[in-house]
Amino acid sequence: MPAGGFTAAGTGGGDYEAKITPVVVISCIMAATGGLMFGYDIGISGGVTSMPDFLKKFFPVVYKRTQEKGLDSNYCKYDNQGLQLFTSSLYLAALIATFGASYTTRQLGRKLTMLIAGIFFIIGTVLNTTAVNFVMLVLGRILLGCGVGFANQAVPLFLSEIAPTRIRGALNILFQLNVTIGILFANLINYGTAKIEGGWGWRLSLGLALIPAVMLTLGSILVVDTPNSLIERSRLEEGKAVLRKIRGTENIELEFQDIVEASRVAKQVKHPFKTLLQRRNRPQLIIAICLQVFQQLTGINAIMFYAPVLFNTLGFGADASLYSAVITGAVNVLSTVVSIYSVDKIGRRALLLEAGVQMFLSQTVIAVVLGLKLQDHSDNMSHGLAMLVVVMVCTFVSSFAWSWGPLGWLIPSEIFPLETRSAGQSVTVFVNMLFTFIIAQAFLSMLCHFKFGIFLFFSGWVLVMSLFVTFLVPETKNVPIEEMTERVWKQHWFWKSFMDEN
Repeated sequence: MPAGGFTAAGTGGGDYEAKITPVVVISCIMAATGGLMFGYDIGISGGVTSMPDFLKKFFPVVYKRTQEKGLDSNYCKYDNQGLQLFTSSLYLAALIATFGASYTTRQLGRKLTMLIAGIFFIIGTVLNTTAVNFVMLVLGRILLGCGVGFANQAVPLFLSEIAPTRIRGALNILFQLNVTIGILFANLINYGTAKIEGGWGWRLSLGLALIPAVMLTLGSILVVDTPNSLIERSRLEEGKAVLRKIRGTENIELEFQDIVEASRVAKQVKHPFKTLLQRRNRPQLIIAICLQVFQQLTGINAIMFYAPVLFNTLGFGADASLYSAVITGAVNVLSTVVSIYSVDKIGRRALLLEAGVQMFLSQTVIAVVLGLKLQDHSDNMSHGLAMLVVVMVCTFVSSFAWSWGPLGWLIPSEIFPLETRSAGQSVTVFVNMLFTFIIAQAFLSMLCHFKFGIFLFFSGWVLVMSLFVTFLVPETKNVPIEEMTERVWKQHWFWKSFMDEN
């Protein structure tokens, strides 16, 4: 099955022939379990931090504020720096760990980096589950964060490099699909464990993270490393054999030579982070950084981290808030499937721009309803308006899930040349985790001070990022990963001026 007639411009012509082989599908599914672990960690923290037994043990001040009448505030009852640190410490650790992951990804390979991530996940999960004090709790989250840093560094690169060009977007989004599935599973588990009597339900919620952690660890042992990684480490024959295996054809010479040439250029780069700052790499760097900043400024993690808290704030009650979080989790999964089917057909830009309109409108409606009906210490919201908020939240989540969620990871993983790809992915993960940490640490305080205005704050940023996409983000659909410079950057109205050799 030919790869849709894509010309390798840098080598003078020809097509990459590739079949969708079982080894590619299985490898991508196994690798994407790193997303499952990431999503579970995102989803589980919001539910656990709304469980009375968990709050009573680790955050008694917050517990008191949620239980005693007169202290209950619709916007401020969960505002506590320690509680936010439990969630955000994972992302602080991840942004630091990504630089170590850059070294292992380049020098030891994508496969071994995923294995290291799995080991971090296992140890962190055990610590969280057996925690008897706040220090153990945060230490476990920090180790989970190291796992996130290593997994988010290696998995998107692995998926982009092993996938045939014409379905690279769909296979790469398997990572984001697993993130959404992990969030949904976490919400379902929280819904069940919140009902457990005896005060240990939160331990079960945290402990079940061991399942995706073990899946990633075993999967990373079983998968093959990418041809790009093997060739980059001078294992040419092994890389060629793997390329032949994953493409399902003997006609791999053209793609092999392109990877060898890209590797030769990459080896001349002794300081990839310094090279990343050169003028000709600035378009990729700027877009990768901006996509990560904008992804967090959509407000999605504010909703996903604290969905149970958010719905509880809206007066849904403990059970109803977790139930509502499950609904948003299901919408997240289904909408990510939409992205898998559409990203390689209608393209990256169309999805980002459509979602911008949808996210802006839904957040504006949420802000107006909350501003009119939900005061800090009084709730005039009818059941119908409360359901409207849930519908608007689901509308927002769906648009994010088929656009900024998966594409925020897909686009950076495919735009960097091989010589700066690991370094570029490190910067991508670092910026993503930095702003995830900032939002996670600040959201409950922002909710307390901005109140309904928090949604106007995020919708304003959605408008800014949509303008950024309109003018500065090129289309990368159906472009071979090693041909981005010739076929994308040198053709773009603005970025082409950066492609001069000087």
